Amino acid sequence: MITYEYPFNERIRTLLRLEDLFEKASYFLQPDGAREHHVVLLALFEILEVAGRADLKMDLIQELERQRQSLLVFRNNPDISEEALSGALYEIEQSSSALLAMTGKIGQYLRENDWLMAIKSRAAIPGGACEFDLPSYHFWQHQEPAIRRNALLGWLKPLMPLRDAISIVLRLLRASGTGEHHVAKGGSFQLMLGGSTTAQMVRITLKQQLPCVPEISANKYALNVRFLTPDSDSRNRHPSGGIDVPFDMMFCNL
Repeated sequence: MITYEYPFNERIRTLLRLEDLFEKASYFLQPDGAREHHVVLLALFEILEVAGRADLKMDLIQELERQRQSLLVFRNNPDISEEALSGALYEIEQSSSALLAMTGKIGQYLRENDWLMAIKSRAAIPGGACEFDLPSYHFWQHQEPAIRRNALLGWLKPLMPLRDAISIVLRLLRASGTGEHHVAKGGSFQLMLGGSTTAQMVRITLKQQLPCVPEISANKYALNVRFLTPDSDSRNRHPSGGIDVPFDMMFCNL
């Protein structure tokens, strides 16, 4: 199965982008290769740009507090596992405390590192991080993998409270909905929302064998999905013959 997520607002869009960047950084941090570690550095620079919103940290703190208050209602409920509830509350409280401990603008310590900012500036130019442009970076790439990895971890560690809070919020968001099965007749599907939807994201799940991808557009009145099949030249077209496409859809809202 393949799941496609479509955020309905810029806030959730930002969280999804940061989640993807943190996952990329974590993945490429494990190998020993200098090229993999270069990808980690590029992901770090992108995190710095995306997380630059002044209100991101406060948004996360407020959302975590809202979820904590929602969970407290289930205290002493015989149908709810007290152990699971306590674990969830502890995770949220720890994450909130870590966010509150972050001082100043997100990633400011990176902006104050002239060496990193020189690499960031050159990396934005196609082929700009070559050895003749950045000899000191070329030297760093030839250090032992453990040295590079420790440096990368040091640059990423102050951002981990952000990653952990995003993980909690998106996990709760994804678990908030109930999936429904639908069929897109001829590859097209429309659902009228009546202007009253409070959903923050929709998730569409397809069987991996289906040779099509959803093109989603939505507003507070209607959701439209067209299932297109990508050609070998990457252009999307309607499914051959206008086939019916079965899929599962879930509206998510915190």
